[in-house]
Amino acid sequence: MNFISSEMLPLVLALISGVLMAVQGSLNSSLSKVIGLLEATFIVQITGSLLVMILLFLFKMGKGNLYAWQGAPWYSWLGGMIGVAIIYLVAASIPSVGVANATTAIIVGQVLTAILIDHFGGFGLERMACSPQQLFGLVLLAVGAKLLLK
Repeated sequence: MNFISSEMLPLVLALISGVLMAVQGSLNSSLSKVIGLLEATFIVQITGSLLVMILLFLFKMGKGNLYAWQGAPWYSWLGGMIGVAIIYLVAASIPSVGVANATTAIIVGQVLTAILIDHFGGFGLERMACSPQQLFGLVLLAVGAKLLLK
């Protein structure tokens, strides 16, 4: 029996990702209080890399071609550096404003950036024009974020 339709599965996965991001930010912030912010960022990157190495090389879970790395556009290599910045900035913001407020600001920033990337077809992705409904939704999201902020 199929509990989740194929159309809903990507949204459920994204929802789970959002849950994990809030938990991760909290854990990273907690770790940074003990060992330091940049040190926690380092530990998070190392442990994540170790997990991926185990999944990729020990359990052979990769479905792609790691050896095709040279064919990737230059800007796709920035993801790891951006990941470091994200981990650092989230862990830095949570102690000051709290998990809910930090996550709210993150979501507004993500949706605004996502609309722009879709609209302009950034990073080689298919262009998806911005609709008035999306802009209205972004405004509502920002208003909701303002209401959530303490």
